[in-house]
Amino acid sequence: MFRGVDIPPRRHNPARSQPVMKIHLEAIDRLERNARRVAEIVGVLTKYGLADWLKSIPLARVQEWLHSTEGQAINELSTEARVRLAFSELGTTFVKLGQMLSTRPDVVGLELAQELTRLQSDTPPDPPEQIRQRITEEFGRTPEELFAEFDDQPCASASVAQVHRARLPTGERVAVKIQKAGIEAKIESDLAILAALAELAEKHSPQLKLYEPVGLVRHFRRSILQELDFQRERRNLAEFARNFADDPTVRFPLGWPQYSSQRVLTMDWLEGIAGTDIEQLRASGEDLNEFARRGANLYLEMILRDSFYHADPHPGNLMLLPGSVVGVIDCGMAGRLDPGFRDDIENLLLAVIQRDADALTDAVLSLSATPPVCTREQLRADLSDFIAEYASQAIDELNLSAALNSLTEIIRRHRIALPPGVSLLLRTLVLLEGTAQLLNPRFSLAEVIQPFYQKAIARRFTPQRLLLRVQRSFRDWDRLLQALPRDLNETLQRIRTGQFQVHLDHRHLDPIVNRLVLGVLTASLFLGSAVMWSMKAPPLVGGVSVFGLLGYLGAGFLAWRIYRAIRKSGNIASKD
Repeated sequence: MFRGVDIPPRRHNPARSQPVMKIHLEAIDRLERNARRVAEIVGVLTKYGLADWLKSIPLARVQEWLHSTEGQAINELSTEARVRLAFSELGTTFVKLGQMLSTRPDVVGLELAQELTRLQSDTPPDPPEQIRQRITEEFGRTPEELFAEFDDQPCASASVAQVHRARLPTGERVAVKIQKAGIEAKIESDLAILAALAELAEKHSPQLKLYEPVGLVRHFRRSILQELDFQRERRNLAEFARNFADDPTVRFPLGWPQYSSQRVLTMDWLEGIAGTDIEQLRASGEDLNEFARRGANLYLEMILRDSFYHADPHPGNLMLLPGSVVGVIDCGMAGRLDPGFRDDIENLLLAVIQRDADALTDAVLSLSATPPVCTREQLRADLSDFIAEYASQAIDELNLSAALNSLTEIIRRHRIALPPGVSLLLRTLVLLEGTAQLLNPRFSLAEVIQPFYQKAIARRFTPQRLLLRVQRSFRDWDRLLQALPRDLNETLQRIRTGQFQVHLDHRHLDPIVNRLVLGVLTASLFLGSAVMWSMKAPPLVGGVSVFGLLGYLGAGFLAWRIYRAIRKSGNIASKD
C-alpha cells in the first residue's frame, strides 16, 4: 500500500518519534481508503491553483493525483476567490468548512473570511420518493399517515436539508425540515480526508502550519456533526423561546417532539417576509428602523443577558412578522458563553466604544486562547492607533463592524489565537450590523449597545453575583489555608535535612556564557602570544616567534568573531 513512499530518516529520540510516525502513516492510510474522493479533491484544488503545498507530501499516489487534472490559469481571480470557488465545487462538507472559516478572520485573515461569507449552500432537492422513504424510516409511518397534509414540493433546499410545508392532524401549520439522503456518510468520508490532509499539511507545509489545520478541522468536525443532529436544533429553539417568553416582539418557531427525530425536525410555520426580500420589506408599510432595532436588541440580549445566542444572523434567518415582530429561524448554529467569557466580551466591546486603549489591551490579552508572542507594549501601541482612528467618530456614527474587523486584523497580525466561540461571536456582531443596515442604512450597533453598559455594570453588582464571588473566594482561601501548613512543614523539613533546592531557569543565557568564555580565551591567547613574542620563544623566523605570531592571529580572529556576534545581536534587538 505504501510503495513509493519516501519517508526521510529521523534523528529524534526513537521513543518520541514512533507516535509521530504512526499518526503520519494513519493519515496516509485514510487517504488511500478514500482514493477516489481524494483524487477529486486534489483535482479541484489543482484546477484553482491551490495544490502546490501537496508537492511536499512524500506520497507517490498524491503526486500522481496532482498530474491527473490539467491546471487552469485563472489569473484574473484573487486567491481568496479561488478558495471560495474550490470549496463551492467540492460540495456540502467544504461549503460548511468555508462558512466556519469565515468566522475565523483571526486565523485565515479578513479578506479570505469576507470572501467565504459569500458561500451559498443551496442545492437541488431530493426527489419526493426519497423524502417519503426518509420519513417512513424515521417514524415507521408514511407522510400521509403522520400529517393531515404534506406538500411533496419543498419550499427551501440547502446542502444538508430541505423544508416542506405540512399540517398536523390537530390543524397546526408546520415546517418539516428533512435531512437529505446519504449526507451523513458523505460528510463522514470528507471529514476523514480533511483530518488526514490537515495532519500532513501541519507536518509538511510551514505556510499552512501557521493556520493550525489540525485544530481547525477538529473544531469543524464537532460543529458540523452537531448541526446534523436536528434534536439539538429543537432544544435550541425551546431554550430561545423560554428566554424570550415575556417579549411579544420576538418569536421562535417551537419544535414538535412527537414529529421530530435526529434527521427530521417539525416546527411551527412562521408566515412573514424574509430579511433578504428588501423590496417586500419596504412595501410592507412596517417601521423597518424599529424592526432593525428590535433585531439588534434581540441579539444583544442573547449575548449579554443569556450568554446563549443564535450564531448565524444573516438576513435569510430573520423574518418580519405582522406588527414588526422579529421571527428567527434556522437555529442549528448556536453559541454559548460562560460567565467569565461574557464579562471579557463586555469589556472588549465597551473598551472599543469608550476608546480606552489600556482596557482594550487587557480585554484582548484575557481573551487569547494561547500566550501571545508579542509584548503588551507592542500590542498596546497598535491598539492605540486603532482607537485614534475611531476616536473622532460620534457614537451614533461609529461603524462597529468595521471597527471589529480592524481589531481582528490587529489580533491576527500579533499571532494571538482567539477561542472559536469568541471568533464566532465577533463575526455574529459584524453580520448583525450588516443585516440591520440593509433595513436602515444609518443604523449604528454601537449606539444600541451603549444602554447595555449600565445593565452590565448593574448585573455585576447584583446580590447573586456578589454572593457567587464570595463563595469562589472562600473556596480558594479555604484550599490555601488547608494546604499552607502542610507545604510550610515540608519546606522546613527539607531545610533541616539539607534537601532544600532552588532551581533557576535562565532564559537566553547560553549565548552570553559562550561569548564570555570565548572572550576569556581570546584574552588569554593574546597575553600568551605577547609573552612568547617578547621573549622570542623558538622556533624563530626572521627574529619573530612563530607561535607568538600564530597566537596573535588566532586571538585577532576570535576577537573579530565576538565583535560580529555582538553587532548581530544588537541589530536584532533594535529591530525588535
